[in-house]
Amino acid sequence: MKKEFTKSIIFGNAAIKRLMKITDKKKITKWLENEYKLSDEKEKVLNFRSSTLEKLMEIVNIEDAYEKSKFDEWFTYKYDLKKEEENFIEKLIKKNRSFLHSYNEQTLTVKFIGQILNKIEFSNKFVKDWYGYSMSCKLNGWSLIGNPDFFVATGIEEPRTPYFFLQEYKREIKSSGHPKYQVLAAMLTALTLNKKNKIVGGYIIGRYWNFLILEKLENGDYKYFLSKGLDCLDFDDLKKIYIILQAVKYLYCK
Repeated sequence: MKKEFTKSIIFGNAAIKRLMKITDKKKITKWLENEYKLSDEKEKVLNFRSSTLEKLMEIVNIEDAYEKSKFDEWFTYKYDLKKEEENFIEKLIKKNRSFLHSYNEQTLTVKFIGQILNKIEFSNKFVKDWYGYSMSCKLNGWSLIGNPDFFVATGIEEPRTPYFFLQEYKREIKSSGHPKYQVLAAMLTALTLNKKNKIVGGYIIGRYWNFLILEKLENGDYKYFLSKGLDCLDFDDLKKIYIILQAVKYLYCK
């Protein structure tokens, strides 16, 4: 049966010289397969939006871990809320309490989440907030690619070094993937690009905000730590969310 290749090939001078030494057609075919990986194996690609725990575990060894003190530095950051900020939080809850459960993704973003992120003011001389920009990396033979809903990173016109992710402005979980694993895929990508061993992030489902810490271990495995959910329609919880986001600026965006 005739072998057909569907992948484009660009020959360098060294490759041409090696090819010219081969006269047998079968050997040429085998050489092409080995040299350019032209077997029928398809490129392995994982889009963030399609991420599940099973798919992530095909790429890396990753597991959920629990450590009570893991969030201490982040969640106990000292930030004194101004009266104006407390008023903002109170009014935001009052405006959205009756309808937040019915918001679609875009409405939830514009009317509630975006209001908080703008109030935090992540942008400064060194970093800024990015919405829906693409990022990708190669990891263990896989291509991870996607457009995180929101992340903080260095860069002027294009994001460069990501520090924090917030994913999934939605009111429910879709069957295509859980937001926890979608944001973990983005965080894995960031660790690979940054060549770091720790990154923070979070995800939102309706009124509940959840925060994550992802760490790469010395043996190349990964562990992630999940905070308890915070109810953004509860005044005390939303104050905690606001301070946690402020802490991201001062602790991790460096």
